[in-house]
Amino acid sequence: MTQGALPANGLEQMMTVDLAIPRTDGARRPCTDVAVGVLIRSDGQFLLTTRPPGKAYAGHWEFPGGKAETGETVEQALVRELHEELGIHATCIQPWREQVVDYPHALVRLHFCHVTAWHGELVMREGQQFAWQTLPVSVQPLLAGTVPVLAWMKNDS
Repeated sequence: MTQGALPANGLEQMMTVDLAIPRTDGARRPCTDVAVGVLIRSDGQFLLTTRPPGKAYAGHWEFPGGKAETGETVEQALVRELHEELGIHATCIQPWREQVVDYPHALVRLHFCHVTAWHGELVMREGQQFAWQTLPVSVQPLLAGTVPVLAWMKNDS
């Protein structure tokens, strides 16, 4: 995957966050592809982690993942990111939904994937916290890009 412009057809949904804050690089910034894992245990609980210290929206709760590097598929990026951030190796990944989010610091296309199998124990390698959750979630504050996912999960159940 590489950074690219948004499609001109307007078929993708876009969420704008903190509209009053100026955008980095203005209106012509590239859209960054981000692989995001919705890790789901056999008991139905899903994993949320906090944004690491020093990053935009530090301390906000989100689904884990990260930027896809040039040439990586979403699945490859997610395997790499989950290993780098959480110390686990994902073995069952299913692409699920996409959401474009316009944050003040970045324009991102979030590729959400269900992750239902992995090896290893969770190790928060970037100083983040984690919590296994059910709906409604008990952790706050939530990163804006996380909110639609929770609604999708509610509608799918």
